[in-house]
This record gives sequence, structure tokens and C-alpha cells, in this order.
Amino acid sequence: MKNLLEKLQRVEDKFREIESQIGDPSVVSNVERFTRLTRELSTLEPVVKKIREYKKILTEIDEDKKILDTSPDEELKSMAVEELAELKKNQAELEEEFPVLLLPRDPNDEKNVIVEIRGGVGGEEAALFAADLFRMYTRFAERQGWKVDIAESNATGIGGFKEISFTVDGAGAAGKLKYESGTHRVQRVPVTESGGRIHTSAVTVAVLPEVEEVEVNINPADLRIDTYCASGAGGQYVNRTETAIRITHLPTGIVVQCQDEKSQLKNKEKAMRVLRARVKDLAVREQNAAISADRKNQVGSGDRSERIRTYNFPQGRVTDHRIGLTLHKLDAILNGDLDEIINALITADQSKKLAATDED
Repeated sequence: MKNLLEKLQRVEDKFREIESQIGDPSVVSNVERFTRLTRELSTLEPVVKKIREYKKILTEIDEDKKILDTSPDEELKSMAVEELAELKKNQAELEEEFPVLLLPRDPNDEKNVIVEIRGGVGGEEAALFAADLFRMYTRFAERQGWKVDIAESNATGIGGFKEISFTVDGAGAAGKLKYESGTHRVQRVPVTESGGRIHTSAVTVAVLPEVEEVEVNINPADLRIDTYCASGAGGQYVNRTETAIRITHLPTGIVVQCQDEKSQLKNKEKAMRVLRARVKDLAVREQNAAISADRKNQVGSGDRSERIRTYNFPQGRVTDHRIGLTLHKLDAILNGDLDEIINALITADQSKKLAATDED
């Protein structure tokens, strides 16, 4: 009990300290620091709310115990006994929640994300499945009340995507979608296959937390920006005005294209959102390569080469290989019903982190 109270007090003290810093004019004028502290405060707020609720319960338990020890009023004592039982139940429930609540939070979890889907092994069938996954994530986002906006796409002639990038804007988008990074495998009879044979194709998904300008330093001198006429599937021109944007980040060779908006300025803004995320992602992946042991404690490492899930159409099942979960509801999942899978992944991730904390 003493150790728990000490941990809770440290969290509450940190919350108060950040509250105080945010009110400092010198912090308000520093956009980068103010943004970071505001995000940290919003992450701690629900935890601190539980801590204060817990402290209130402990105080009320002490008050009821005093009544039982000192009051001559039997009716009051009877009420205290009933209340004490309920309070102790609430105390136990909160004490079960705290180990998870006190786990270090991923600072990216509340951010918007950029999702990139690329057809892999399987040619046209992989491109068609990339379109299926895009639809799945779009439907899931709708269920969450998030906004989806296409940033870049390369469509095929029969409705697939060789690649597609899109932003997902909404509270907690990164915290849920981060588990989708990796290779998604599909087993089905392709629409292009007349012989009725089952093919296996693969699509890679990358989920990149959106990066604000203050988080990554991109020198405008390091950018080559080209404009061109936007075109649709098959190469026909959608318009004759150069509204499409291609941005090349010369130090890394990262290239981002955007043509989905009719305005060149809006396409440039979208492209820069994607570029910042890719540049930061490259730096993070290089850093994680040096500390790969830590990433082994995570359910989803974000490694795009890792096969994370299989969608088997003949059997109507979806299997997530990281946690050994198989669900026979393929149609519902492809229609955006991802909650059961994602919640199971979050629980498994928390369990691994708790185990690692206990070992430490």
C-alpha cells in the first residue's frame, strides 16, 4: 500500500508541476515546449482523476472506521458498515487498474496518423487487397468518429491500389492503429483467376504518427518541389492545371506526391504532412535498430517485414499471428469491425509490459 501511494503521489506531483509550467508566460511563448507539455498533461489527466478518486475513497474508509470505533449510534454504525463494504470494493477495483494506468504512455498514442498501404507479392491481386484494407480502415475510422483523407494514391485499372497513403485525424488514432503496421497476408481465389485456385498475396501496412513542424527539422533548402498536372487511373488528365505536387527530401531521398486536392497549396500541405512523418519514421527506425531488445517487449514492433495477420477467405477467418487470435468473422472485419482484434492486441501489449516491469 505504501509503495503504491508513493507512486501515485509522484504522478500527481508531476501533473501539478506541468500545470504550473503551462501557466508560465515563458513556456507559452515557446511553441515546441508548450505543445509537448500540453500533450503530456492530457495524457496524465485521466490517471490523476483516478488517483484523486482513490484518495477520496481512502479518506472515506478512514472516516467510516472512526465511526465504527467511536460512535455510540448503532444506526450510524450500521450505515458505516454498508458504506465501508462498497468503498473497499471500489478500492480493490482501482488497485487492479493502477498497474496498467501507471505504465509509461506512448506519447504518440493521441496523435493523428498517416497510414501507407502497398501491394506486395501477388501483383494485381495484392493491389485489390490493398483496396480492401483501405476500405476496412476507412470503415473502422468512421466507427470511431475519425476523419480519413487520401494524401497519395496509385490506382490500378480494375479498382486496386499499388499504393495508397491517407491521413486519419482523430483522438487516439495512433494508439489503436499502430498495431496494424506489418505484412497482411490474404488467401483467396482472385477475381482475375479463372481456374478457381487459391492464391496467397501480401500487402504491407505502415502506420506513422503525424509529426508537427516543431518535432522534426526540415530545411527548405533540402527540398526539391515539382508540380505537374494531376491524372487519374489509366493516366488520363483530370485537369490541365499543375496542381499536383512532388516533394523530394534530398538528404534521405524520400519522395512524396499528392494530387488529390484541386488546390496546389492544399496538395503541398498534405505532402508536407506525409514527408514529416516519413522523415521522423526513418530516424525512429534507425534508432530502434540499435535498441531492438526493447522492441521485443512490444506486441507490434512496427516492422513492416513482420507477417502479422492472415485473411483466409475460403474459411472466412482472420488470424493475428502475434497473439494467436483467430476470429471467424472475416466479412465483419473487412467491413471495419476491428475492435475485438485491436483491444486484444492492446491487452496483450500491456501484459507484456507489465511482465517486463515486474522483472525489473
